[in-house]
Amino acid sequence: MMRFIDRLRLLVLAFAVVPVAAPAQAPPSEHWVRSWTTTLQVPEDRNALPSADLQDATLRQVVRLTIGSERLRVRVSNLFGTEPLRVRSVHVARSADPATSRIDPATDRAVTFGGRSEILVPAGADFVSDPVALAAPPMSHLTISMHLPEAPARQTSHPGSRATSYVVHGDHAAAEALPEAQKVVHWYQLAAVDVVAPREAEAIVLFGDSITDGFGVQPDTDTRWPDFLARRLHADPRTRHLAVLNQGLSGNRIMRDGLGPNAMARFDRDVLGQPGVRYLIVLIGVNDLGTLTRDAPASPEAHRQLVADMIGGFAQMVQRARERGIKAIGATILPYGPSEYYHPDAANEADRQAVNAWIRTPGHFDAVIDLDAALRDPADPTRMAARWDSGDGLHPSIAGYEAMAAAVDLDLFLEP
Repeated sequence: MMRFIDRLRLLVLAFAVVPVAAPAQAPPSEHWVRSWTTTLQVPEDRNALPSADLQDATLRQVVRLTIGSERLRVRVSNLFGTEPLRVRSVHVARSADPATSRIDPATDRAVTFGGRSEILVPAGADFVSDPVALAAPPMSHLTISMHLPEAPARQTSHPGSRATSYVVHGDHAAAEALPEAQKVVHWYQLAAVDVVAPREAEAIVLFGDSITDGFGVQPDTDTRWPDFLARRLHADPRTRHLAVLNQGLSGNRIMRDGLGPNAMARFDRDVLGQPGVRYLIVLIGVNDLGTLTRDAPASPEAHRQLVADMIGGFAQMVQRARERGIKAIGATILPYGPSEYYHPDAANEADRQAVNAWIRTPGHFDAVIDLDAALRDPADPTRMAARWDSGDGLHPSIAGYEAMAAAVDLDLFLEP
């Protein structure tokens, strides 16, 4: 009888000659990059829709991608909601005409979330959809429609959409057009669109206030300064892989809330949390400067403290961006001397010059775009040149927005 030890040796040898299958290799993960986004807030009363308008209603909203793809996903938001938000019948399609509600019906796709067409988005949360197979070229417009069975308890919105949205009662998310819909120039409950992109694709976040948000731009014209920059990037073969993300918010300040959350409060969400972000352009601060003395003069100590606080905020942004491998680019604050809204004096101008001097100092940011130098009046550096001024002394005109984009050296985005 074979001894136990001999049988054990034979068993070991038998297993030794059996080929062992290599572990299955997981397919390479897809590279998702944000192609469109907006800054969210609680809308002011004048910009909020009556709750009755959003009861059993379809919201149809038009956005423009900056880089394209064959696959995308939609981000629905209840960021500022106070109760869960029920959403159903979400559809996405290519726009047939970005100035109307019409879609190209051949491109209409139902959007699911974990395989479901209806979701409940918790208060304070976003839901990201399953990938959707839809060919969407760079710089193309998408129409996103969602049916809300009940109105949000509190709306999450971007009031300065500069794009027309459509609201109609009933579930019409798949309709080719909404001719009876109410028109509003705001976005609601919609945060972003991501696309599957080549590995080299990256995103640039433009972080700012109403100047970045596009104050003065007519609806459905895509003439904000980020829009002009996106066109320049797409026209250059070296940079057409870069998405442009507009994170402007009208009235925004670095340190204090205004019409929406302050810049520091939204920085992680609007900059660090963007898929594929590699570059950051910061253009903010004029509202901090102007608000200080809008209603009454301030003491020299208050002026010094404001400058120190603004610089401290910028330093925080740079530090946190660098920690994530994001190149932080500072843009100098534009002159606003003739502004009747802020009516600045010599002390305000001295504050602006001090902050801009810090921005320009090598090492504080990773690079600088000197928009102050590009748009100021050479004969009076406290004001924008007339050809770039919208007429209020504070915001650039459309020509001014185009000049801002033209002042950006695209080589900034070619460095390792």
